[in-house]
Amino acid sequence: MGTGLDRRQFGLSAAGAAIALAAGRDARAQAGPITRPVTLVVPFAAGGSTDVLSRIVARRLSEKTGLSVVVENVGGAGGTIGAGRVARAEPDGSTILMATVATHALNPLMAKERPYDPVADFAPVSLLATVPNVLLVNPKVPVKSVQELIALLKAEPGKYSYASSGVGTPLHLSGELFKVLTGVKMEHVPYRGGGPAMTDLIGGQVPIMFDVLSGAAGFVRNGSVRALAVTTRTRVGSFPDLPTIAESGVPDYETYTWNAVFGPAKLPQPIVEFLSRELQAVIAEPAIRERLSDLSAVPVGSDPAGLAAQVKSELEKWAPVIAAAGLKQT
Repeated sequence: MGTGLDRRQFGLSAAGAAIALAAGRDARAQAGPITRPVTLVVPFAAGGSTDVLSRIVARRLSEKTGLSVVVENVGGAGGTIGAGRVARAEPDGSTILMATVATHALNPLMAKERPYDPVADFAPVSLLATVPNVLLVNPKVPVKSVQELIALLKAEPGKYSYASSGVGTPLHLSGELFKVLTGVKMEHVPYRGGGPAMTDLIGGQVPIMFDVLSGAAGFVRNGSVRALAVTTRTRVGSFPDLPTIAESGVPDYETYTWNAVFGPAKLPQPIVEFLSRELQAVIAEPAIRERLSDLSAVPVGSDPAGLAAQVKSELEKWAPVIAAAGLKQT
């Protein structure tokens, strides 16, 4: 009996080893051309919308491919420190970047000396999602639409100010584009983050604010602030009754934040194609799309060419706005 049990145990052990070996082979096959653990650099502090989205995507990418995908927050200088680190990384797929419109358009356009070239120093992989911004007012401001706000600002030029999460942020530029396209005058009041700005908007210290919809949603729903419109070209599923600024009489207006993955320049094409394919598959999953929608993000999942076109379009759009606002460092 002892011998039979030993044989059965040996057989089970051998079968287990075979399964483990096969699983290891499958994981290596799924991991494709990348042979090392992957660090996804998030160029902002932990806890923000980019960080949350990154962790959702990293976890699922790791599960799908068998790769170890770790998120590392490398904040500072509006995202340029983390982005610069990836630009200088070894192009082997082990270090990739979760970028935004700030890292790949706004900051490079405003910098006196670019810390990196947003086009030449990176390999585009995939545009994962767009995140709408929203135009808000304190409920005591006597307007309920974009056109009413424009009329008020033109009737009393210079009287009203708008808040954002800081100088040179996508939200600041959303306000500057609004001024350029409507001809209104508003003073910009920069804050050190969206939280303090929202506190002052609710308290009435500042009457108008541009914010990321994912951060403002709760305050809009509980009536602490009034949302006039979203900044994207089309309406947002989480607030279907909220119009866009474009449909509210400013037809050329469109701004949003986005999240996209880049590698360093000279990343081999097989690695680019592998990462792009796997990331597109992650974003296409219903459960992931639902989680992103809960964050008021709009899932995209583009190929590398689509992301390259996005960067080119953003650079062309924001260059004249930054010049008009006097934001270019001298």
